[in-house]
Amino acid sequence: MPLFFKRKNNTGSKDKQNMEEKNQNQQQEKERPVLVSPSLAKNIAETKKEVGSSSDVIIREIKIGEQDRVHLAVIYIAGLVDNNTIHESLIEPLVQDESIQNSHAIQQILEKTLPLGGVKAEKGWDKLFSELMLGNSLIFADGSEEALICSTQGGEKRSIQEPSTQVSFRGPRQGFTESLQTNISMIRRYIKNPNVWVEKMKIGSVTHTDVALMYIHGICDEKVLKEVRSRLKKIDIDSILESGYIEQLIEDETFTTFPTLYHTERPDVVAGNLLEGRFAIVVDGTPFVLIAPALFIQFFQSVEDYYSRFDIATSIRVLRILIFFISLVAPAVYVAATTFHQEMIPTQLLVVIAAQREIVPFPAVVEAITMEVAFEILREAGVRLPRVVGSAVSIVGALVIGQAAVQAGIVSPAMVIIVAITAIASFATPAFAMAISARLIRFIFIIASSIMGFYGLILGIIMMFVHLCSLRSFGVPYMSPLAPFSSQGVKDTLFRVPWWADQKRPESISKEDKVRQAEDQRPVPDGSRGMVNKDLEEGDKNGT
Repeated sequence: MPLFFKRKNNTGSKDKQNMEEKNQNQQQEKERPVLVSPSLAKNIAETKKEVGSSSDVIIREIKIGEQDRVHLAVIYIAGLVDNNTIHESLIEPLVQDESIQNSHAIQQILEKTLPLGGVKAEKGWDKLFSELMLGNSLIFADGSEEALICSTQGGEKRSIQEPSTQVSFRGPRQGFTESLQTNISMIRRYIKNPNVWVEKMKIGSVTHTDVALMYIHGICDEKVLKEVRSRLKKIDIDSILESGYIEQLIEDETFTTFPTLYHTERPDVVAGNLLEGRFAIVVDGTPFVLIAPALFIQFFQSVEDYYSRFDIATSIRVLRILIFFISLVAPAVYVAATTFHQEMIPTQLLVVIAAQREIVPFPAVVEAITMEVAFEILREAGVRLPRVVGSAVSIVGALVIGQAAVQAGIVSPAMVIIVAITAIASFATPAFAMAISARLIRFIFIIASSIMGFYGLILGIIMMFVHLCSLRSFGVPYMSPLAPFSSQGVKDTLFRVPWWADQKRPESISKEDKVRQAEDQRPVPDGSRGMVNKDLEEGDKNGT
């Protein structure tokens, strides 16, 4: 008992100490001057105090003007700036300009000295430190009560590459990077329209992460925009390191395995969704952009569906949905059939399965769960291992474990086949977020089938669809345009109609400008190919 109270007291003392440190930090922030001082030495000291004399914060003091009477300090963070811009467009023009006077140094530099595009004056320390952390440079002058912010952002960045998670056989080969401005510009290259509006904000009290809300004015629903702005402003967290933080903080339903926001690293996908009336959330530091409102059927649509002929796209899309349900219920169907409903299995196949299960000591449900868990372990190991050996280890591991488990009599060969088909089917779902939802729900269906057979499986499917119909994505029904049914929206669901027949945008998404193309867009040639060939033959005979 004394030890318990001692630990409790220590915990209380730590909480008290943390509160004191927090109050001390707040007091230091209050003591920090609000405006820039006319003394250059004080401004340099304040900068060092704020950044903790960090080694990557470069403070370069220079003397310029006639007889070096003007004292300046150029401050920037190494690695966040473009070195060529710093030396050629910032320091070199300052050193060469001898007309700068001490009394109006900042104003003269702003108006005629620097060739940089983004240069502005600022007096507040909060704004100056914020711009410094973004990669911009600061210029302080002795005797001036304001500083200059110079646009010198740069540093090492990942080049534009083909996206690795959404590979397509037809379409653009470029994907998003970790740069917010680069990602926005890539989207603008697809939609060259001034109605593409971007609203930037900073989220995260410590990280100050740049987040951009992107939409097409006049197409996106204003009520949805008002709701997303409200949700983003309510976020009060210390850090935003990836778009997944934003996704979990603004989604409609938290207790569900189904994703209610769509994420992609393809700019053409974002452009297509913006044109349908959705909005995009771009987060600095991640190549994955969030798209909403998201619908259930959207996670089975691939980008090449819209670049291929409608009949080919429709057949492949129906196949994807069929494969998704196979990955969802295949083990549960096997468990229900072998445990409760043997009369539904053909006699010859039933004899084969019974002979295989004769030496297996476990019931079918234990077999299914054991093999599913084993495969999930192998899949996770293959992802975490180095890329060179990851796929080889996962394939060899699956073969060795499956063969060894069959020879040892732990599982039957039929169960290995069922699990293998299920695993392959799960990889065919275009959206990883939807595929992993099926992986989790699959275990619930297996348990329900082991208790009530096909009745439990059907009951589980009904409950799943009831849950799907109850979900919303920023107020839009998750199962629309199927429930509630929309004749216009259904043209791009289980099947896709030709582009010339899809005249309007989805009714559940776009409430403003609903028309996307004019009428009578179906191609109707003037004559048949046979008539064209006949005219050519007659021309050859006549020598024309």
